Amino acid sequence: MSKSLYIINPRNDFPSFYTLDALACQGLQIQHYGDLAITTIAGLVPPEFSVSLCEESVSPVDLDTPCDFILITGKAGQNYRMLRLARQFRKRGKVVILGGPFVSLNPEFLRPYCDVLVRGELENVAQELFSDLSCSTWKDEYFGDKPDLANTMVPRWDLYPNDRTIMAAVQTSRGCPFQCEFCDVIVFLGRKQRHKPISLIHRELDCVYKHGYRHVFLADDNLTVYRKHAKELAVAIREWNEHRSAGKVKFSTQMSIDSARDDELLELWSRAGLTHSFVGIETPNEDSLLETKKKQNVGVDLVAQIEKMYAHGIGVLAGMIVGFDSDGLDIFERQYEFAMAASLPILSLNALVASPGTPLFERLKKQGRLQLDSGTKYILGRTNFVLAQMSSEELEIGFKWLVNKLYEPKAFEHRLLHFIDKLEPVPGVDTSTSDLQPRVDALILAGIRELGIAEAAMIEKVCSRIENNPRASHVTMEWLRLYQQVRFMYKQGGVWDPEVANAELPFQNSRMPAVLAS
Repeated sequence: MSKSLYIINPRNDFPSFYTLDALACQGLQIQHYGDLAITTIAGLVPPEFSVSLCEESVSPVDLDTPCDFILITGKAGQNYRMLRLARQFRKRGKVVILGGPFVSLNPEFLRPYCDVLVRGELENVAQELFSDLSCSTWKDEYFGDKPDLANTMVPRWDLYPNDRTIMAAVQTSRGCPFQCEFCDVIVFLGRKQRHKPISLIHRELDCVYKHGYRHVFLADDNLTVYRKHAKELAVAIREWNEHRSAGKVKFSTQMSIDSARDDELLELWSRAGLTHSFVGIETPNEDSLLETKKKQNVGVDLVAQIEKMYAHGIGVLAGMIVGFDSDGLDIFERQYEFAMAASLPILSLNALVASPGTPLFERLKKQGRLQLDSGTKYILGRTNFVLAQMSSEELEIGFKWLVNKLYEPKAFEHRLLHFIDKLEPVPGVDTSTSDLQPRVDALILAGIRELGIAEAAMIEKVCSRIENNPRASHVTMEWLRLYQQVRFMYKQGGVWDPEVANAELPFQNSRMPAVLAS
């Protein structure tokens, strides 16, 4: 008798940059990035199993499912929901399997909540795991090592709610060779970057294109770290894209700022359809960059590097962090100055947190500075260790001041309009989109207008400015979606307070320039 699997991607424990809570409040419950974890797991399941997927951000979990096995995967921002679901299913007598990044980095914390714990990557242990499940002889734990990505399967997008998802995800590599102290990627996926064969990437792109996606997130932790390979991949994707008869695909990804040193690399990716990228800039404080071993960001003009990406038609979503040991109380003003100078519309701003398993976690543990355990719920603007140059209260005050300064309408409008002016148009950009996108865009514009008079006026200026640049239009709508979401996220997190943006920090040191004068 065949066995059945119910594979769940839980909803996030709290709003984040990558959830669509603001749109959900407008009546549109959709997923931003299609989830590669549950679709990849499904692709590795043998055909004799029956498989169903649950993307909880768009569909409720069926606690009464008749399936034999419950597989739950997730990241740090999903850990509370993972545990709650695991408890509920086990109370119903189900066999619960937990896996994914958070489980792999916190095995002792998660072990009591499941029957089977899977650590690491699944490919090399999938056959053993599913054979054991089929025979009801499963082990308590399976440990997957670093597989050759030529042996992975095309994810099962046919099982996913594609009609309620904005963009698909395709992973071309795993791992990153850099040594950033706070990063858990190098612990979970390793510092030796492994690449998928071009032929397999083409098959995955064919699959998501067939399912209607016209925007694909290349889910690599650092797409461009090996320049020669990255250029070959860009050419292969551009050639694939040129043969799409129903419209070209736009791509987004993650890369490091050092890619801006190579004009040929940026040009190739721009021509391939890359419109914007997450870039881990972290801080304008070079002492903090050296401290955290982010040497690739040191000794360069970060603003000039960002503008070089704009000059190739590639927008930048900047990852920024406050709370390094080398950060003094002036870091909040320095971050604001940097964002305004670089015309960065959206910054994914976080207080530094020591994630379990990272070099930072181990260092702070040895120093006796850790304060919270692995299961503590993350709160915006707070950290889990004793800071070197400021109190936790000063961090919270500074963080709140910074996000309100960054996202008050005039400051955001200033950065966004300057970004649009600096983003160079790219010949041959296709305006095709998914069936879902026009509805999403309309709701975003309506939602921001409803935030207030200043926000409505900002929308009118922005829409007028992007009329003649299709690529700027596409990326700008992504920045506006994120603006709507961060306003929702900060309000829900108790951080949003417009009056704070006009107030001085209690530890103000009069460094602030008149950045809005222009």
